[in-house]
Amino acid sequence: MTTEEELPEAAEAAPEPAPAGAGGGDDAEMPDAAAPSGSDSDSSDSDSDDEGAAAADELRIQALEKTLQEQPLDYETHVQYIQCLRKSGNIEKLRAAREEMNKYFPLTPKMWQEWAKDEISLSSSEESFGDIEKLYERGVQEYLSIKLWRDYLDYVEEHDQSVSQCTPSGLSKMRNLFESAITAGGLHITEGSKLWAAYREYEMAILITIADANDEEREKQVQRIRTLFHRQLSVPLADMESTLAEYKSWEAEQGNANDPGADFDGVPSNVVSAYKKANDMYNERKQYEDQLSNAGTSEADKLQEFVKYIKFEESSGDPARVQVLYERAVSELPVSSDIWMGYTSYLDRTLKVPSVLRSVYYRATRNCTWVGELWVHYLLSLERIRASEEELQHVFERAIQCSFSTIQEYLNIYLTRVHGLRRRISDGLDFQLIRQTLTDAAEFLSPQLGINELLRLYAYWAKLEHSLGKDLSAARGVWENAIKKSGSVFEVWVQYISMEIEMGHVHEARSLYKRCYSKRFAGSGSEEICHSWIRFEEENGTLDDYDLAVKKVTPRLKELMTFKSQEEAKVEAYPNPNDNSNANDSSQKRKPSKMANKQQPPAKKRKENPPKSTMPSDDQGSNLQSGHSGAVTAVEVGEASREKVVASMEMKVDGDSQTGKSSSNEPKPSFYNDKCTVFVSNIDLKANEDDLRRFFSDIGGATAIRLLRDRFTKKSRGLAYVDFSDNKHLEAAVKKNKQKLLGKKVSIARSDPSKGKKSREAGQASQDNLPQSGGDDAKATGSSGPDNEVPKGDAKTTGKNTRFAPRAVVKTLGWTNKDEKKPDVTGELKSNEEFRNLLLKK
Repeated sequence: MTTEEELPEAAEAAPEPAPAGAGGGDDAEMPDAAAPSGSDSDSSDSDSDDEGAAAADELRIQALEKTLQEQPLDYETHVQYIQCLRKSGNIEKLRAAREEMNKYFPLTPKMWQEWAKDEISLSSSEESFGDIEKLYERGVQEYLSIKLWRDYLDYVEEHDQSVSQCTPSGLSKMRNLFESAITAGGLHITEGSKLWAAYREYEMAILITIADANDEEREKQVQRIRTLFHRQLSVPLADMESTLAEYKSWEAEQGNANDPGADFDGVPSNVVSAYKKANDMYNERKQYEDQLSNAGTSEADKLQEFVKYIKFEESSGDPARVQVLYERAVSELPVSSDIWMGYTSYLDRTLKVPSVLRSVYYRATRNCTWVGELWVHYLLSLERIRASEEELQHVFERAIQCSFSTIQEYLNIYLTRVHGLRRRISDGLDFQLIRQTLTDAAEFLSPQLGINELLRLYAYWAKLEHSLGKDLSAARGVWENAIKKSGSVFEVWVQYISMEIEMGHVHEARSLYKRCYSKRFAGSGSEEICHSWIRFEEENGTLDDYDLAVKKVTPRLKELMTFKSQEEAKVEAYPNPNDNSNANDSSQKRKPSKMANKQQPPAKKRKENPPKSTMPSDDQGSNLQSGHSGAVTAVEVGEASREKVVASMEMKVDGDSQTGKSSSNEPKPSFYNDKCTVFVSNIDLKANEDDLRRFFSDIGGATAIRLLRDRFTKKSRGLAYVDFSDNKHLEAAVKKNKQKLLGKKVSIARSDPSKGKKSREAGQASQDNLPQSGGDDAKATGSSGPDNEVPKGDAKTTGKNTRFAPRAVVKTLGWTNKDEKKPDVTGELKSNEEFRNLLLKK
């Protein structure tokens, strides 16, 4: 929010229109002959400059008006618009602009002073007095400002005829106004004395008007002034010594002699005691006042100083002093939510005056509209002071139209409103009002709120429908609507069933179990719902009900256990593609010397009629990859070579068994024949192809996206291939490595199918060079290491030499040379079918 100091000084007062024939009017109509030499050119230049400036100001005003139409909550634009209108002198637009801004925002004390001065300069008639008086009253209600109060008091004293004529009604009005000013700011330690002084000066002026003959009236007035001095001397204020000296001087004028050199000569003892106590209080607070008066203090430091000061005042136990200090704080730090929260909480705990609470909460929510907690406390405070339903509804509607930082704040406001309606249902409120509020909350919050918070809302709603609305079908309707939106969420069904069980509706609960036991829930939800049904029938059903539940649940649990076992086998057999433990080695590959130490994947079951291997299209790539999930998950983070997927796929026994040719003699084609592709890993499992497309949209050139999915769950595996039209776009894509997609840093590297081809050729060459003897060593595929190294010069049968052999014949851990039969080693490698036959013979 703009402070007073930030407003430009150039707009101090609106120009007053000059009356006809005054101030330069004759010069404007002066004939050319009478004009001084050179005045024609000077005046024409001046006129053109003025016209240009006026045109520029008009364009500026139009631009600001357009901005405010589009963004009515832009505070700075409102301030600039008012400044421009003050400069142009367009009073009608200026009034409307100020009213419009005050509809959305509180105005600073300086802005209220400017507004009042502008109105006073335009009219001083009796008709306008009431309007200007209302302006001052509105201004002093928004922020505490001693200057604004002084202007207000001076204006009424000068322009109110009843006050200036000292009529009884005028005197009463002015004294009431001074008392209001003293209540608002008389305890302000540094500036409060200005209000006390103005009050005394007014009463002294009244004393002068009283005739000397009217002794009784003069004595009353003297006593009134004396009482003001005594009241002020009992308040801790700055310059208390000066006030004491002025009091003694005034008493001397009234004929009460005292010694000016003695501090308390002629001062009543009770006043002396109150003065000393007030002086001690001032000395205790002086350190805080000094810190606040430091011009170089930042807003953050000033906030801390106010907090310390307020805690000190609260410890003294004087609510009036605490309230004034809070008013000083919010006047200097109007958008500090911490100050407003502390202020309102203190009033709720201590003062509890309805008019004060309404005023402070109204101002707090206008200054900090974005703080949901303030609105919640506002509604609760109004309920405590027995506010009307119309007032509560108005505040609630204002609250939900604000912009909060989290959706949770909207939920809290809706729930606070419903709680309040529930508590007042006995006062005759219609339950339809609660139902409508909950309906609005569900419609507004469902697209953005998390399931746990929504469940809280649904459960509360259903409870109220049953307990207060006495409508069981409506309560069930709440949960049925929730199932339509979130039927795959385990907790929705659990809470729905719990409601039916709590109400004793066993049959309805059983029906819900039958509807949901076969659903697939996240985590262990599917198993839990099955076991929950069994427990329910054990506790509530007959033996037939129990047997039926077991009959239904048993095959479902077996299916879930099978699926879980398959998933666990995948996790144990293959490394996690998201494991970045070896990410530092960007060229991470399976080293031939380490293959024997790694656990081999489980052997595949032999198919009687394995289908022929065909070249999959791009559209089929995703399904094929997910079908061979073991090969896909073996690709480690940082590796983008698609040949590993191909090589692993070729390890599976397939169409080679029909051709009788070795896979090494006739290698299978790659899945993708493009050479302009990136491999993306560590993708958030919630991401889909559209998310990837948007991720690469800034660089363009993406022609195809293949997101790898699990064969069983069809869910993403966090891996993908993205094809690009040319190398330029591909290089740009690689530069996005480690950028975040849906909150996770993805790994991006170029996919190079040629590396896979070279790897297969290297493996073929190593097998072609195998010696014709030493079959055990040459054909060993289970392990290699120091214990079974081959003689120097012989080829090692490790690593890539074994990758094209079916996994069923790869030597497992625990085999020895005694257990195996020496195969018939020939110069040619055996085909997959020959390996299979060899295995079956064993």
